[in-house]
Amino acid sequence: MSVTITAKIPKELKEKIRRLNINASRVIREALEAEVRRREEEQLKALAREVSRILNKIPKEEIVRAIREARDER
Repeated sequence: MSVTITAKIPKELKEKIRRLNINASRVIREALEAEVRRREEEQLKALAREVSRILNKIPKEEIVRAIREARDER
């Protein structure tokens, strides 16, 4: 399912797009997809930093013990 998004651009730009035979829909879709990917990656990196900050507060011995216990439960 698709939805329509509109944007105002200068008339000169529209004329250049037409003259250069640019598929504006495809270019806009790809640009938006790339921006969404970039923002999602930024969010994941921020989350990873937060998780790392939290995990650094836990003693390594406790993490190792928890991993061993989880393995032994299998």
